[in-house]
Amino acid sequence: MTAPPAPRARPRVLVTRPEPEASAWARALLERGLDAVALPLIEIAAPRQPAAQGCAGAPANALTNVPANVPAGAPLSAPVRALMFVSGNAVQHYFQSTPGALAALAERRCWAPGPGTARALRAAGVPEHLIDTPNAEARQFDSEHLWQQVQHQVQPGDQVLIVRGVDAPAEADSPLPAERAGSGSGREWLSQRVREAGGQVAHQVVYERRPPAADPARQALARAAASDGSWWLFSSSEAVRNLQAWLPGQRWGSARALVTHPRIGEAATAAGFAQVQATRPTLEDVAASIESTA
Repeated sequence: MTAPPAPRARPRVLVTRPEPEASAWARALLERGLDAVALPLIEIAAPRQPAAQGCAGAPANALTNVPANVPAGAPLSAPVRALMFVSGNAVQHYFQSTPGALAALAERRCWAPGPGTARALRAAGVPEHLIDTPNAEARQFDSEHLWQQVQHQVQPGDQVLIVRGVDAPAEADSPLPAERAGSGSGREWLSQRVREAGGQVAHQVVYERRPPAADPARQALARAAASDGSWWLFSSSEAVRNLQAWLPGQRWGSARALVTHPRIGEAATAAGFAQVQATRPTLEDVAASIESTA
């Protein structure tokens, strides 16, 4: 009598989001019966230079007369129509660094490029009716699809404040650098649309992103996952770049990447990943993508 074939093992997935999101996602995937491991490839922290929390030295709670990045420090008389939070981390650090943030927001719109950022805004106490986010059925959750929902809000003279992070400088006492060219291309695209509508754009840095510290055990896990059939779940192009810097010389020709945006897919392809598969950035879609490969 022939024995039934053994069930195929489900592939492991490495969640590269910053903590605590990486562990939360890994737990959620484990609860669905998937083999998931948190392997954060970005660290998030408050800026090491307090003055960097505002743009061009502005106080973190400045919702009027916020300096634009060009020219530096120039006051703007236009009211802030909306705040665009680039991520859940932006929400968390904004509210931590801004005394009375919820009251200061008043009836200003809060733009969120995806459901995770919208959840963070609700958790911070922002009323649901003030939160704008892409349609739940949108093909992507990004600045382009967010703009489809909010473009009617911007009138000539209005100001949009983009609350974001920045790459950490190599030395703690060095000035915070400008964003890497292309690293915020979605935000750059949205900023251009706001200006075309007659609005103005200001930026406020509330956190910095750092590469993960060297950890031999995690580096060994990463080397093994380069060729053992694991899926790398990338939600940021920067995570791909940090992985390359973490393991210089490592070949990725046998590795598989699951990416939540085409721009991240481009970074994984450029890094040499043999297989790059796109998915919408929801838990359900990510889990379904992994299950389809089992």
